[in-house]
Amino acid sequence: MVLSSMASSSSPKLIFIFFILTSIFTPQAFSQGDSSCESQTHNTCNNKSKALTLKIIAIASILVTSMIGVSLPLVTRSIRALSPDRSLFVIVKAFAAGIILGTGFMHVLPDSFEMLSSNCLKENPWHKFPFTGFVAMLSAIITLAIDSMATSLYSKKHKGGVINPENNQQVQNGHINGGDQEMGTVSNGHFHSHHHGSLSKDGTKLLRYRVIAMVLELGIIVHSIVIGISLGASNNTCTIKGLVAALCFHQMFEGMGLGGCILQAEYKMLKKAAMAFFFSVTTPFGIALGIALSKTYQENSPRSLITVGLLNASSAGLLIYMALVDLLAADFMGDKLQGSIKLQIKAFIAVLLGAGGMSLMAKWA
Repeated sequence: MVLSSMASSSSPKLIFIFFILTSIFTPQAFSQGDSSCESQTHNTCNNKSKALTLKIIAIASILVTSMIGVSLPLVTRSIRALSPDRSLFVIVKAFAAGIILGTGFMHVLPDSFEMLSSNCLKENPWHKFPFTGFVAMLSAIITLAIDSMATSLYSKKHKGGVINPENNQQVQNGHINGGDQEMGTVSNGHFHSHHHGSLSKDGTKLLRYRVIAMVLELGIIVHSIVIGISLGASNNTCTIKGLVAALCFHQMFEGMGLGGCILQAEYKMLKKAAMAFFFSVTTPFGIALGIALSKTYQENSPRSLITVGLLNASSAGLLIYMALVDLLAADFMGDKLQGSIKLQIKAFIAVLLGAGGMSLMAKWA
């Protein structure tokens, strides 16, 4: 029961703790402590006052697009064509998974390679060993371990129980017990219900959806804060203009992917709102933090390059793993897509469009 209640409230708590830790330690990581590698050319796009105006516009526009993206799957559940058991939902989710995959491969990973191979860093060890690939690999393996062990532990803890969504009570061996709707699972069989006009999910699948939603949100938060800090600390108006447009596109569709996972996890409304809120405010929070650190943050200082480079590498590994394994592979190897070649082709095209869109955005961001 302790494990159940911990799982029920762990996601918002973990995200809140991450925000607090970021606020405390980020200023130390980015403060002037190392000699910076000065730019050799004068950039005519640097304009502090104009950049500040663009950053404020960025905070508002990214906040709005993030809220729209993550909320769309949640508020459109009543629309029959967009319900999770419909083909259109699967195609939209595949598109969003392509966005997340493209983010990891085309944005986060290349940024990490660029930072950790910078001439501003010492030859030894940064130019002697591919730290970006190593950290990304470790991140993917650790994500796999967390994914697997969390699912295994919670499955064993709740083995044999089913949740009745009509009264939020657990049914086990024919008897009704007080249950936790958030983590009630079943190993074998289904519980039939007319709640939202659909069949209640198998408990094991429901548990997987909840683990996926939680891990994916934490991974998105890491790279969103890093991107936000970089934008907020920059005074390059030429860079900021393109970056704002790209981030709005990125946050909209990445939010749709996360929103789809949250919807399938069947969380209570309060937790859905909390997860949507944290996703929406993460990048604006990073931008505001970057503005506050703009006087001490030097993007070419060794400390900043190493800190942001390693964070990007770990985030890339997590996002690539989640996109390929928990989103794409899980859906493409699932019963729905395996039962229709035509639907598989549509989903493949959606993935290519999503990944292609993010690849195109790499030209500006």
